[in-house]
Amino acid sequence: MQPLNWGILGASKFARLFMGPAIHAAHGARLAALATSSADKAQGFQAFCPDIKVHTDYDAMLADPSIDAVYIPLPNHLHVPWTIKALEAGKHVLCEKPIAMQTSDFDQLIAARDKAGLLAAEAYMIVHHPQWQHVRDLVQSGEIGRLVHIAGRFSFDNRADTENIRNRPETGGGALRDIGVYVIGAARFVTGQEGSDISARIRKENGVDVFSEIGARFGDATYSAYVSTRMHPAQEMVFHGEKGLIRVVVPFNARVFGEAQIEIHKANHVGGGTVTTHRFPADDHYKLQVEAFVRSVREGVDYPCPLEFSRGTQAMMDQVFEVARDL
Repeated sequence: MQPLNWGILGASKFARLFMGPAIHAAHGARLAALATSSADKAQGFQAFCPDIKVHTDYDAMLADPSIDAVYIPLPNHLHVPWTIKALEAGKHVLCEKPIAMQTSDFDQLIAARDKAGLLAAEAYMIVHHPQWQHVRDLVQSGEIGRLVHIAGRFSFDNRADTENIRNRPETGGGALRDIGVYVIGAARFVTGQEGSDISARIRKENGVDVFSEIGARFGDATYSAYVSTRMHPAQEMVFHGEKGLIRVVVPFNARVFGEAQIEIHKANHVGGGTVTTHRFPADDHYKLQVEAFVRSVREGVDYPCPLEFSRGTQAMMDQVFEVARDL
């Protein structure tokens, strides 16, 4: 079977450090091209993929008949138009999250995907990680009994990087769009349910949200989470049931923030407790994401994170923005 030839639309730092190497390493994939007008930025990709073809503009990449799929790491506000342009050019698309700025954008994306008969998806990598698949299976099988509460947090501090696209409203910045998708999407993925009874408080700086506190329900379980781009780095998800608790130690940046681990806390018959830890030291969710994409394209396997799933996360995020009170 021929490998899926990939092109990257834009030489972002994230693409250079993570997704470019993941595509290059993934089974069934070949990193073939990069679109950038910057020779300096291209060198960073040539360092690990010497044979990569460099296009000097995005349209030239889309016109390249040798490219089967494109990965789009552009600023948030450019995701929808370039995803649609790539589909219209006959390319499969994996686009960075958030793939859209509001739920209504998904109507255009899904229509373009269906018209082209190609795969288009958001690069929501955590659902491809075995730690999250294991957590979902444990919770849904009743391992911790009835789920009572879900808690999440994700934060880092980028206040010093004033030109960062995450700090600029015109590029779709803000903590919710950048990392809120993780604490929201993780709860949706594990429970298989949608959030309801949503409440929120948001603090903004220079037109972007830098701290958001969210309350909700997922079925019978209550939910609380916060995200921030103005706090000491932290991340954690906890699923607390009547008969046990599951703690996801490094839920979102596995192998970068630390080792992926799941702690399963259970009571024992003598009144004490036990903690069972499952470790996932070697799994690269970026590489696994690319391989899942390739299988879907080449073998017709259902993709684990279709646009319909991403649409649900965006719908909850839209509700958070709508009901939020200012801090």
